[in-house]
Amino acid sequence: MSLVGFCSRGLKRIPYLDTLLEASSYWFALRPARGTTHIAGWGHKPTAARARKIAARSGLPFIRLEDGFLRSFGLGVGGAPLHSLIVDHAGIYYDASGPSDLENLILAAEFSESELSRARAGIDLLREHRLSKYNGAPDTPVTWPDDRPRVLVIDQTFGDAAVTCGAADPSTFTRMLETAIAENPRAEVVVKVHPDVIAGHKRGYLLDAARTHNCRVWSQDINPWALLDAVDRVYVVTSQFGFDALLAGKPVRCFGLPFFAGWGLTEDARECPRRGQARSLEQVFAAAYLRYCRYINPYTGKRCSMEETARLLAEQVRRHRLLAGPWLGLGFSPWKRKFVPDFLGRPEQMRFVGSDAISVPGQEPGTRAVVWASGLRNAPREVCAKFRLPLWQLEDGFLRSVGLGSDLVRPLSLVLDSRGIYYDASRSSDLESILRDSEITPKLCARAAALREQMVSLQLSKYNLAGQTAPLALPGNCTTILVPGQVESDASIAKGSPWLKSNRQLLTQVRRSNPDAHIIYKPHPDVLAGGRVGELVADTDELYDQLLTDVPMPAILEQVDEVHTLCSLSGFEALLRGVKVVTYGLPFYAGWGLTEDRLLGDGVDAVPDGLLQLAAVRRCMKVRGRKRTLDELVAATLILYPTYVDPKSGDIVDTETAVQILEAQRTKSGPPGWERGLYRLVRNRFFKR
Repeated sequence: MSLVGFCSRGLKRIPYLDTLLEASSYWFALRPARGTTHIAGWGHKPTAARARKIAARSGLPFIRLEDGFLRSFGLGVGGAPLHSLIVDHAGIYYDASGPSDLENLILAAEFSESELSRARAGIDLLREHRLSKYNGAPDTPVTWPDDRPRVLVIDQTFGDAAVTCGAADPSTFTRMLETAIAENPRAEVVVKVHPDVIAGHKRGYLLDAARTHNCRVWSQDINPWALLDAVDRVYVVTSQFGFDALLAGKPVRCFGLPFFAGWGLTEDARECPRRGQARSLEQVFAAAYLRYCRYINPYTGKRCSMEETARLLAEQVRRHRLLAGPWLGLGFSPWKRKFVPDFLGRPEQMRFVGSDAISVPGQEPGTRAVVWASGLRNAPREVCAKFRLPLWQLEDGFLRSVGLGSDLVRPLSLVLDSRGIYYDASRSSDLESILRDSEITPKLCARAAALREQMVSLQLSKYNLAGQTAPLALPGNCTTILVPGQVESDASIAKGSPWLKSNRQLLTQVRRSNPDAHIIYKPHPDVLAGGRVGELVADTDELYDQLLTDVPMPAILEQVDEVHTLCSLSGFEALLRGVKVVTYGLPFYAGWGLTEDRLLGDGVDAVPDGLLQLAAVRRCMKVRGRKRTLDELVAATLILYPTYVDPKSGDIVDTETAVQILEAQRTKSGPPGWERGLYRLVRNRFFKR
């Protein structure tokens, strides 16, 4: 086993460094410990120069570390966690004065056809999601005042090691700009400078020259792909922006020696004697992104692939763009105020007021109001109407936590809805809109299928409570039906079950329709915890044959034939496991051809006269009905609709990361502590709902 020593304190702050190095590592102040096999340093930092001298003096190999090409959502200097790391034993990719592991990989070009196919798919993935090294910049279309061609010239910050190590100096930038102007006489030359250069915090090379030559100066922070969409050609010295331009299909001219120069992909002002072999874009990509970079999920600490990193970053980008802008929270409790901003992308402008606020002073343009869906009353709607604010609703997600929300366990997922909320069948929701109108791609369906299989294998559910998992004692000569109890005071009953309103009514109907079945009743965990309304009164034993209280829902679903429910999420979890589901209400998963729906045409003869005139039923019968596959339902419900947040960092994550976090939390969870027990006593005595 390798042992890597380093003398830079900054490396101590990299989480999961040992996992990325595939070795044990440690910090030393003066000299390496006995048994050390390698010395590491960060790029060409001064601390790396010292580390290299120590390595030479000790006769140990030296390795350089650097950020990977898909680094993070935000900037590293802003604290964004690292998603990829470069570990180079020969040099470092931006230092053209000597070989690097990346250069050697490109020279050897020992890639199988399957790896090149993966590289082509990886390029398409970055194009589709418009990803680059950092991904937090706005991605807004760039428009010009006229239809002249545009060429883009990329400046860099003064003294950047990529410049000095890339066979360039200040005169190289001047020569690049003058060449771009001379070669494109009918085009406008756009010089992209770093925003900090305009602000005076950093120096660049081209700001004064760009103004002298009357070039357009671009200093706004923007997604590279947005700028590349609006130009015809790109000039760089050593900036990685040039490789983004190659991925975007733009001609690139290099005046220094970045890692992608010298392989026949760019027009080069300088030559590197070690290079000169023609290589395809797929070969360079395979070397740089698939072999050279090492990837990690910073929220689970597990190594992952480039594709998984791209998927996670793409979800962070997608959610932050959806959530961008100021928010006004109406009527949130102090406890919810602690985590709600994380699910809104931690907006710069986030204020909370009471649900019946008589004034909303100083709201920013574009402000959206948000309210907890189950607590929505007329007052928040009146506030929004008065101040002309769009109203969004928040609610617990479908993979919520390890523990109950009523016990003040922080959620891992919430759903944010601009139209309504998924359990309110009286009006449309974003989830219903996705299922009704969106085309869900085969790629997304394949992802949903893998997610479904993983959830079933791990036996994950909404709350993931501990309990007995032994086989149930069930009769073998009749149909076994599970009836999951619900909280009768929940808005999901009021808005999603126009016919039956209580657990007793549901059990009565199920027994009437299935007199010979073995009926299992499982009360809702919030009811069992004592905080919510829904306990059955006496004389209900004849309505069910078996009562289960301490068996987790996934374990029960594996052993029953059918689930009959008003609108419980357990019906959706049963569908994941291939169990037949009969609905007596209007849950979000009803009406798409996957369930037997008593209110939407299946078994209508069992519905009381006049019920079909109810507005919610009529609306659902009109707008639902599109046949959806199970994987399309899973993709809409678990991937596209909810927002997932890592509870430690507060960062938005993708569904697959959330599943890993839930599984890790469940493995570590123990019995409730005394604080939660005390809270339950107080809640059950005074605040039962």
